[in-house]
Amino acid sequence: MLERYGHGGDMHTAEEAFGRAADSFLDFSSNMNPLGPPPSVKKKLADYAELIDRYPDPAVRGLRKKLAHHHGIDEQSIMIGNGAAELIDLVVRSLNPRVTALAIPCFDEYGDAVRKIGGSIYEIALSADNRFMLDPEAVGSAIEASAASLYMLGSPNNPTGQLVDPKLIMALLDSGAYVVVDEAFMDFVPDEERYSLVREAAMNDRLFVIRSMTKFYSIPGIRLGYIIGVPKSLSGLRRLQVAWSVNSLAQMIGEAVLEEREFARLTHSWLAEERPWLVRQLNRLGFEVNDGVTNYLLLRIPRELRTSASMLQLAMGKEGVLIRDASRFPGLDHTYIRVAVKRRTQNEALVETFKRCLFEVTE
Repeated sequence: MLERYGHGGDMHTAEEAFGRAADSFLDFSSNMNPLGPPPSVKKKLADYAELIDRYPDPAVRGLRKKLAHHHGIDEQSIMIGNGAAELIDLVVRSLNPRVTALAIPCFDEYGDAVRKIGGSIYEIALSADNRFMLDPEAVGSAIEASAASLYMLGSPNNPTGQLVDPKLIMALLDSGAYVVVDEAFMDFVPDEERYSLVREAAMNDRLFVIRSMTKFYSIPGIRLGYIIGVPKSLSGLRRLQVAWSVNSLAQMIGEAVLEEREFARLTHSWLAEERPWLVRQLNRLGFEVNDGVTNYLLLRIPRELRTSASMLQLAMGKEGVLIRDASRFPGLDHTYIRVAVKRRTQNEALVETFKRCLFEVTE
């Protein structure tokens, strides 16, 4: 099982499983932007040698100021964390809900954070027939039946790639509950202003929005994310956060990549062309493609093959291509996998490897 630690992109486990060097794999199991990291990152890495002997700014003032300007909100409404995972854990610990509602399938760390505090989970089951989209009926039923004081939702959701209608989130807030929206992949949405709730979170004391800087800028080795909320709400999270959580290199890189406007433009242009191309190729192979708005695709293995995600993952890994066994996500069965969208030559290699392996696992 490549998802030993709950994630894709675990190259050390892949090395152990398949007996080949990490740099020999094509990794479609994690969702990093294949155009990155942007040029400014290498420059900051070189500059950092002169600054490594200094403590980081514990208040992360420079990055918070830049993010405030980027989003058009007050910098007191922003808290920086050691990746989105830390912030998910902190907000759940701070709110300490008895019952949390999750739209399933979703990122498993939501549930992990709730279980760590001894809370209960109410599952809002998303349907494949509705492309795993959260709809008004499901929201209404959850409000009536769940007794949840917290709703945690991904928008775009991982692994489905679907956005959540902001009106539905506002309906949840109107019910009196807290809502945490994970917008880790929102940067990939060209018209994110229509869907992002960053500005609303800066004004509503029951709404939090979490953003990641690692996916879009392809810097997963630098753990960096941030959460938006009203200052009073964030103060509870700050009391729980470990001192020096965000190192100085992460702070420097975060400030630098926010200036990479051409990189952002090229990313949106690449994705608008490459995702539809890859969807067409995968449809031709018989996959049921849940086409969302992000840089990854949720696939259902052709039913007639009678194989499983784990078997296909093993066959692909032996060929040097890593895919995500999506049955590891709550709410999905053994027929689901997830793949990233990469550059054309890499995507072509994925398609060709699928052609070989789909045949092999049914022999």
